[in-house]
Amino acid sequence: MTSSLRLLGTGLFACALSLSGCSDSNPPGPGPSEPKPPVELTDYIDVVPDEPCMDASYAEPSANCSDPASFNLTGCDMKAVGAVEPSGVYQAIFRYNATSAFGAGFRLDTTPSFLGDPLVRNEVGPQGFFVTGEYITSANKQQRYALAGCRVPEPGRITGCFVRCTDGVPEYSGTFDARRMNLAHEADTGAQPMRLVSETAIPVGDPVDVYVTKGHAYVVSLPRGKEEPGGLSVINVSDPAHPVLVTRVTLPNDNYWNGVWAKGDALYVASGDSGVIVYDITNPADPRYVRALPGGSINVHTVFVEGDRLYAMSPSSGATFMFDVTLPLEPFLVSRITVPHAQGAYPHDAFAYQGRLYINHSTTGYVVVDVTRPDVTPVLGTYAFNGQYSHANAVGTLNGRTIAFEGGERFGAHLRVLDVSDPARIRLIAEVRKRPQTSIHNMVLVGTRLYVAWYHEGVRVFDVADPEHPKELAAFDSFQEAHPRSTDSLYQGAIGIRVPGDGHVYVVDLSRGLLVLAEP
Repeated sequence: MTSSLRLLGTGLFACALSLSGCSDSNPPGPGPSEPKPPVELTDYIDVVPDEPCMDASYAEPSANCSDPASFNLTGCDMKAVGAVEPSGVYQAIFRYNATSAFGAGFRLDTTPSFLGDPLVRNEVGPQGFFVTGEYITSANKQQRYALAGCRVPEPGRITGCFVRCTDGVPEYSGTFDARRMNLAHEADTGAQPMRLVSETAIPVGDPVDVYVTKGHAYVVSLPRGKEEPGGLSVINVSDPAHPVLVTRVTLPNDNYWNGVWAKGDALYVASGDSGVIVYDITNPADPRYVRALPGGSINVHTVFVEGDRLYAMSPSSGATFMFDVTLPLEPFLVSRITVPHAQGAYPHDAFAYQGRLYINHSTTGYVVVDVTRPDVTPVLGTYAFNGQYSHANAVGTLNGRTIAFEGGERFGAHLRVLDVSDPARIRLIAEVRKRPQTSIHNMVLVGTRLYVAWYHEGVRVFDVADPEHPKELAAFDSFQEAHPRSTDSLYQGAIGIRVPGDGHVYVVDLSRGLLVLAEP
């Protein structure tokens, strides 16, 4: 997870706020033709704004941030806008122009907010849709975004115009496209609803990942603001219908815990402060601290175990650490893997399979490394595109080919299916998209089924036996906009997922905690 709690180098929102931001000319002849392979369009798709209220130039705003009447709403469908329900959590794409955009969230009820801060204006009703959010920039400037609704293209969606003001002065304008994050209006995908078996709240922190072993679920959390530390919650799931929270573990000044894995009697926790923390879970209900690796203050964000190797992805060092865990409670460092990358890029997650490590290297892209020998780890290939933020993946063999499933973490991120049989020539063979305002977080491949934790889109299960044509089999809508712990962040909903083979799917939802679902 790359959260507002600790933004690890994406810079997506900040860059957007500062305005950083093929066709076939010979149509086929008559008769049947082979279907063309997918063309990489990137997570973010350029869209030419066409709202009636927009200014001729984004650099010459006509409206201001204090008076809704300053927006020219001639040509807008104010009847439809006036009927918008004044409630719910929205994610929006804000566009200054066709090639410069950013994502932000707001909520209209309970505790109205914009990017987590209270709304300055919240007028949604028969008079129209006027919402203004405010936050203080790193330069200690007051920056406001005033939104005016213009059209309702479909239920649960509103589009319109906005103006950005700094210290009261209008600077730029643009358009927005916002969707309410509940799934009440999702088109039928043919997926069957998954059954909720149990739900267990995590007492403090924001839960982000889970590992299930020895009849227990180990859930790690990030700190929630300054009030709630992160840590490890241990839940007895020997009866998945009646889980019992048995203990909670945290360390002084060390509780930004984002990833977790286990092997034998060892539990490995990814710590943002001390690397990989090793716990002895010989008694699964009572983890005992062993030590932290590789030593010193270091940020490890995710961990992955394959066989006798533990991989730990470290954003702060820009490296993936490889440990030998032949003796699970006595890991030792055998390699430090780095790949060529631009400043600010780092390994976020990785998947090891058949002598290769498939690294989600954030803005560098999806990188395949040979790890047959720990001392020599050459890069075999990379799949990259503009605007990429490679975040999670899973790899397996399907129909005799090595197939990877990859997803980013940003608005518009979607699922890619890649043929990585030849890492030097990685091919995109299929894509699955959801709403452009949402993001993927994690995924697990079990046989020919892919389980995806897709934030606001909930849990999605795909049949990938035919990888060119993923079929959605089942789904569970975990996000509850009215939940007292839900926020307007992009990072809400289903975030962590495990399928241990006991007939259940274990899901971590940022607000609700640990959800146990029946396997479809």
